[in-house]
Order: sequence, then C-alpha cells, then structure tokens
Amino acid sequence: MAFSGPRLPGLRRQQLGQSYRSGGEHYDRVRPGYPDDAVRWLFETPGLAARTPSSVTVADIGAGTGKYTRALAAAGFAVHAVDPSQDMLDQLSRTLPAVPVTSGTAEQTGLAPASYDAVTVAQAWHWCDPLASAREFDRILKPGGMVGLIWNQLDVSVPWVHRFARIIHAGDVLRPGFRPELGPPFRLEDSHTSAWTQPMTPADLTELAKSRAYWLSASETTREKVLANLTWYLHEHLGHTASDVLNLPYLTLTWRAVRE
Repeated sequence: MAFSGPRLPGLRRQQLGQSYRSGGEHYDRVRPGYPDDAVRWLFETPGLAARTPSSVTVADIGAGTGKYTRALAAAGFAVHAVDPSQDMLDQLSRTLPAVPVTSGTAEQTGLAPASYDAVTVAQAWHWCDPLASAREFDRILKPGGMVGLIWNQLDVSVPWVHRFARIIHAGDVLRPGFRPELGPPFRLEDSHTSAWTQPMTPADLTELAKSRAYWLSASETTREKVLANLTWYLHEHLGHTASDVLNLPYLTLTWRAVRE
C-alpha cells in the first residue's frame, strides 16, 4: 500500500493535477483539516516562536480551498493563499474573506520578493517541481525564512483503514523513513507526526473517495467498480449501517526546511 514518495512522472502529475481545477465546494466539504499541534510545531523555531503570530507572514502555496490556510489564520498568522485553481480560491475566499489570494503555482507564485517569513505547502507538494519551487521559495522568503511541507494521510496501520485505502486507491501513503525532495538552497531540518481522528459516516467515506485524484480522473466504469466495492466493504463486510459513525484515523506529517 505504502510507497517511497509522492513524486509522479511529470505528464501523469499534470493530468491528475488538472482534476482539481474544479469541484472546490465538494473538496472543502469532505477533505480533512489539520490539527493545531502540527501548526504549532512547525512554527516553534527560535526566529519565529518569540514573535507575535500576527507579525509572521506566511505564503500558503497550493492552498486549495484553504484547509491548511484556516489553521494558519486560526493561529493568528498573516497568511496569503496561492493556488492555480480559481474555483478553489473562490471557495477559500467564501470561508476566509480576510485572507488575500493570488492565482499562481509553487514554481511561479506571483508574490513579491523577500516578503514572507514562511512558506507552507500542505497536501500539494507532490504536484510541484522540487527544484523550480525551491528557487521560487528562496526568492519570496525573507532572510531566516523557513519552508513547511505537510501531508495528511490515512493511518493504514489500522486494518480496516488499510483495506479502505486500497479500495479508493489512496496512493499518497508514505513509507516509514520517507523524506520529501526539496531543491537548494534548502535542507530538511526536522519532522513531526500528529495522530488524530475524524468522525465519518459511510456516506462521508464514499464522498471522500470521490474527492481523490484517482476517482476524478477515472472512467465511469472504474467509478462504478469503486463504488460497488466500497458499498460491499462498508455495509456487507464490516456491517455498518448508514447512521454509524466511524473514527477515521489520520496522520499529519510535517517537515521543516531551512536555508543551508
């Protein structure tokens, strides 16, 4: 189930990434958020921890509908969201109207040079070119700035979740010891894992499957097969009713990177 890293071949990465150009409302409704302790850990650095959060500027790249942006704003940081999908940014602005947004990518953010104390990329680094993105982050970060790379992944050490992940083709499960690739001048400094759960009904789990890149890029025949397998697994094999609430376990993995 697990794989060594999220780097996909360039063409396939572009094809799957295009599937997220629309559907912002559905994505925002069914995808998980991020635990507060993961955000706190990332910013516990000597240069940032002593400052008031409102004085810390953060560029949240690949922000999507604002799942991680919300956690940053709730912590009090001055955050600016960047994403290539206008549909996703429109959804973000509906929930976070005070957060400025820019249409851009990790490789070309459109942001001013030396303007940010931190760059964060949550659940999106596998869509990015690590070398070109690192050059761009170096350009927009202030001296002493840091980069945070964050993933939510299903905790497939739990047997029922492992099989659920296989059925929905949740491929973004990282092998133990995985370290993300990040180009110069940055080096990975430390990492942190948060374990938490999200309550979900069987219907919620089905909608979660429909938010995955595999589903969005699949044929109708493939989608019907996934739905049939998922319905059998949740209701017949596991015996859940429509009103049952399952605690879906997640791991939030965070890496902090600094300039060499």
